[in-house]
Amino acid sequence: MGPKITSGFHHVTMVSTHAPRTVAFYRDLLGLPLVKKTVNFDDPGAYHLYFGDRAGSPGTILTFFEWPSARPGASGIGGIHHLALGVKTPEAQLMWKRRLSDARVSVSGPYDRGYFRSIYFRDPDGQVLEIATDGPGYAIDEPQDALGQSLIQPDSSRLPQERDEDLIRLLTHEDPVPQVTDTMRLTGIHHVSGITDDLQVAGDFYEAALGLRLVKRTLNQDDGETEHYFWANYDGKEVGPHSSLTLFGWPGSANRARPGGGQTHHIAFRASSEEEQLAWRDHLQGLGIQVTPVQNRKYFKSIYFPAPDGLLLEIATDGPGFSVDEHPEALGRDLQLPDWLEKDRARIQADLKPLDEPQAEGQIPNA
Repeated sequence: MGPKITSGFHHVTMVSTHAPRTVAFYRDLLGLPLVKKTVNFDDPGAYHLYFGDRAGSPGTILTFFEWPSARPGASGIGGIHHLALGVKTPEAQLMWKRRLSDARVSVSGPYDRGYFRSIYFRDPDGQVLEIATDGPGYAIDEPQDALGQSLIQPDSSRLPQERDEDLIRLLTHEDPVPQVTDTMRLTGIHHVSGITDDLQVAGDFYEAALGLRLVKRTLNQDDGETEHYFWANYDGKEVGPHSSLTLFGWPGSANRARPGGGQTHHIAFRASSEEEQLAWRDHLQGLGIQVTPVQNRKYFKSIYFPAPDGLLLEIATDGPGFSVDEHPEALGRDLQLPDWLEKDRARIQADLKPLDEPQAEGQIPNA
């Protein structure tokens, strides 16, 4: 029998078509430290970049494969609709809206989703991103000890026909925000929202395979019709941080996700140790799920398996972490390679685009 429940996300991996541009956006505009600069171990001619908090803590990590020739991807069944990053307060969220808008990034919102407030925008490759506030949380319309037991109808004031879109567009921070301040720093993965064609099958899978529990059944507040369900690490009392997976139900749709630029490649959940990871592998295989052998990714070990709708999932160990080959104060400074690629370092470095030198942390990059 495997562990009872995953503690949450380890990382989310996306596709970039231009590594320097991705660094300028995520490090310099969003203020996320670049904690590891390496290559795709399965394709060493391309960058694999890692962003997160300064330590690269599980639950804060965003990684990017660089696929320069990739065509634009598309969201759909078996893919991710958007990735949400957390921020502490609505005031800090408005600072983000101003900062992004001043950098000529188109931003929509803030929208009151009830459980949190949201703004939306896209990265340079088209990946849909959200910045969501930490609260007020899932218990505003259900008892904390009975989450997910009722189908919640959205408040009509939150639906498009009732929202004051003109007012929403005007809401922003009054002053320019040239740097990311401590009060507005992003806190990691708030939630990941995917698309599936069968919410019942998906829910049964995530509950059996990963121990996630249903914490909210509601409707998409942007159309008032599409079912929108939330799962998380939930013990009947508290919802764990960095653990909310939400799915939009598209029953009968033939619109499947298309891999490519601006799309999520896979999402990874945490295992605290190699022993726990092996227990998860045994557990998944016991459910008849096809699981890869353990892969050594140097900074963690990984196993991969598919969700029923085709979304690629991973369970990654917390350790050994990103300081295994760099001092904690120098993470992301130099190109790091696994031992078996060191003999090819000169050739690999010659083939990679140089990444721009860091600007002052959190400074708006030059447009």
